[in-house]
Amino acid sequence: MKSTRRSVITGLFSTIAGLAGYSLVAQSQTPLKNDGQLLSTGASPDVTLYPGSIRYGNMVFVSGTGADAESVFEIKADTDFVLKKMEKRLLAAGSSMEKVLKVTVFLSDMADFDGMNKVYKGRFGKNPPVRSTVAVAKGGIPGKSIIEIECIGYV
Repeated sequence: MKSTRRSVITGLFSTIAGLAGYSLVAQSQTPLKNDGQLLSTGASPDVTLYPGSIRYGNMVFVSGTGADAESVFEIKADTDFVLKKMEKRLLAAGSSMEKVLKVTVFLSDMADFDGMNKVYKGRFGKNPPVRSTVAVAKGGIPGKSIIEIECIGYV
C-alpha cells in the first residue's frame, strides 16, 4: 500500500511538473551527479574562492552579483547594471533569464524597493521567478554596491 501511494504521489508531482514545463529529477534515489562545471564569470578573480556561477546537473546557481566599483548609487541604474551582469552569467552557464526559478535581492536600503521593482519587472519573461527581497544592515553588501542579486535557474 505504501509503495503504491508513493508511486501515485510521484506520478502526480511528475504530471504537475510536466504541465509547468519542468521535469522531476528526484524520481530515483540516486542524487544528481555534479558535472564539476565551475564557471568563472567575473565574481572573483580567484574562482577557487567563489565562482560567478556553477552548474550542478541541470541546475545553475549564480552567486551574488552587485554593481561594486561600477555603482552610480542610483537604484534604477544599478539594478539595470546588475541584471545585465547576471544575465551574462546565466548565458555563460547555458541558461537564460527566462529559466530562472528563484531570485534573492539584497538592498542596502528598503526605500529603494519601488525603484528596483520598476527595473526588475519584465526582465525574466512572462513567467517571473519566485523572489525574496531583503534589506541588509548598513554596510552589509560587499564592495560598493547598493544592490546585490543572486539566482537559481536551470539549463
